[in-house]
This record gives sequence, structure tokens and C-alpha cells, in this order.
Amino acid sequence: MNRRQFLYLVVALLVLGGAGLALFRQDIGDYRASGAKIGAKLLPALKIADVAQVRLRDSKHQVTLVRKDKIWVVQERGGYPASFQEISDLMIKLVELKVTQSEQVGAPLWARVELADPGKGEGAGTLVEFTDPAGKPLARLVLGKKVLKKDPLNPLPAAKDGVPAGRYVRVDGAGDRVIVVSDPLEKAVADPGRWLTKDFIKADRIKTLAVGPEGGAPHWKIARSEEWGQWKFAAGGGGLDPSAAVTAVNKLGSLAFDDVAVDPGAEAAGKPVVAVAETFDNLVYTLKLAKQAKGDDYLVSVTVAGETPKSRAPEKGEKPQDKERRDKEFDESRKKLVERVAAERALAKWTYVIGKQEIGPLLKTRGDMVAGKREGPRR
Repeated sequence: MNRRQFLYLVVALLVLGGAGLALFRQDIGDYRASGAKIGAKLLPALKIADVAQVRLRDSKHQVTLVRKDKIWVVQERGGYPASFQEISDLMIKLVELKVTQSEQVGAPLWARVELADPGKGEGAGTLVEFTDPAGKPLARLVLGKKVLKKDPLNPLPAAKDGVPAGRYVRVDGAGDRVIVVSDPLEKAVADPGRWLTKDFIKADRIKTLAVGPEGGAPHWKIARSEEWGQWKFAAGGGGLDPSAAVTAVNKLGSLAFDDVAVDPGAEAAGKPVVAVAETFDNLVYTLKLAKQAKGDDYLVSVTVAGETPKSRAPEKGEKPQDKERRDKEFDESRKKLVERVAAERALAKWTYVIGKQEIGPLLKTRGDMVAGKREGPRR
């Protein structure tokens, strides 16, 4: 090789190297612009502290979660409090998630992995939008089809085709790039009922419980003279099934709802059943249970009346040192009870959707409450 050929070779290598470097830099620029570099964060610019509203929308539902006065509420449910824990978990996941796979996929193919925008035909995903207090968009992405991972050792029938191990995602500003993340984000749903805080009444220390039609005499009423005493029919007549009594009373301490009614007046059908529970703390819980016009669910409204005792009656022969300790315990217990009752009274603003099976123990007839009465199928 002569000198001239060597110089030509060096120049050619420099040209090719420069072109390769330019292409490499362009690729890096595209990755950075799209946020789609393998191992990079999915939403590198999103800061949780800036988020004041989160909106999720799919082909059937929409939910708008808004931060107001230091709490989150569900706009589609009349401003009912939202679960801060669920919202926080979603935002933290999205901020920390990293890209595990990235491919260039044209818009016509998005529907195949359920990444089309909701409202634009089949193959739509779940749109998630974040905005700041001024309404400025912070991030927008579409969550698509879940990525399944097969596990031959998993014996569950539902795992036959694989278990959710990731999800396809499309981020606004990333062009035609489709991303895969290693979390299925199963709680990122657009159903408003899934985001409500589920704190509900916890009626305890119940003294009497009566159930009957609104405005009429109760079908049955049970009572006990002391907190750990035996339940009996208040008016006598037939032996009470202790199991049915305990189940009905305990249900008032663990009742759970599925959703909040949007228009309870239009959704209800027929005359409601009313359950009234009096407690040893001088509180009265009143629940109205109305059958929903469509389906088997019930619409339930709750009110709490009465005032808890402000002092404790001393026990007979109580010693001074015991009195001081018990008074302190009473004050601490009462403080917690007053706080709980205040939160329960705030629940009266809304009407709740509760499943028939959940509310079932409070819908029993007197015959169902009689000892030895075997409940048959209802029609």
C-alpha cells in the first residue's frame, strides 16, 4: 500500500466514523426525547408534588381525582373523599417505573396492544393524565395490554395462559415508540368506585337492633341488658336464633360499600327497610336500605344521632388509685370515639351502593331470626 492509498483509507475511515457518530448521537437524542431508553425512567420529568389532578379514562368509564384542601376527592362522586393511599401508590409507581423494552410501532398497529386512545374505536387502552393546580398538563400516557408471563409451576387455573408481569405503554411526546414496563399496573382503572376511600360506620357496643319498613312497626327487634349479655326478642314471642342475632349485629361493625350513588332518588325502587341500632354509648345508628332499580344491590343512607357520655359512673367500692386509672382510660377511649363518630356523621351526605349479600343479615324476616328456623331459598 503506497502513501496515497493509505491517506485515502484514513479519510474514508474518518468519514464513516463521523457518520456513525452522528447516527449514534441522533439515536441517543431520539431516546432522550422520547424517554424510551432501556433502563430510563418512564416519566423522568413528572414530580408528584406538582400534581393536582389525575384523570383516567377508558372505553367505558372516567374518573377525575382532584386535590382539594389537602385531601383528594372523586369528582364524579360528588366530591367524595378518594383513597390517598391508592393515588399515592399509582403516582409513585409511574414515577419510579423504568423502560424494559422499547420498539417503534406505527399508530395503525397501536390497537393490537390496546394502546389506541379511548373513544377512537376498538383496541383502546386506559388514558392517564396528570395536571398541575393551574390545569397545565404534566404528563399523558396510555396504558395498554398486560404482558403475561407463563409459569408452568403455578397450579392456579387462571395462570394457564400466564400471569400479568408487565404492560404496554405509550407516552405522549415519544412519537411512535411503544414501551414495555415490568409492572402490570392493575389498579390503574377508570372506575370511580375503585378510588373511593372505603372508611365506613363501625357501630359497636350495640344494645338494641330493630328492622322494619320505613314509617311502620319493626318486623323484629332484639335487645340485651348488658354488653356481653344474651340477645333476646325485645317483645318476646319465640326463641331467638343467637347466631342470626350476632351476625346481624356484627355486620354493623364491619359493613362495606362498593360505590357511592350518583342519583339515589332515581336509582331506588320501592319502600326502604330501616335498621335502627342503639348503643351503650347513647348513640343511635339509622340505616335506610332501598333496593336498587337495576340489579341486586341496595342503596344505603346512614345517620348517627346522640351524644356519648362525658363521664364514667364509678364502680361500687372503687379505690382512689383505680378510679384515677379508669377515668384516664375512659377519657382516652371517649376521645377516640368522638373522633370516629364525627367522621361517621359526615357520611350522611352521600348514599352508598352495597351488595345484597353484604347487607343480607339486616334484611332477614322475623321468621329467619327464630331459633330452629331453616332459611329456604328466596324468590
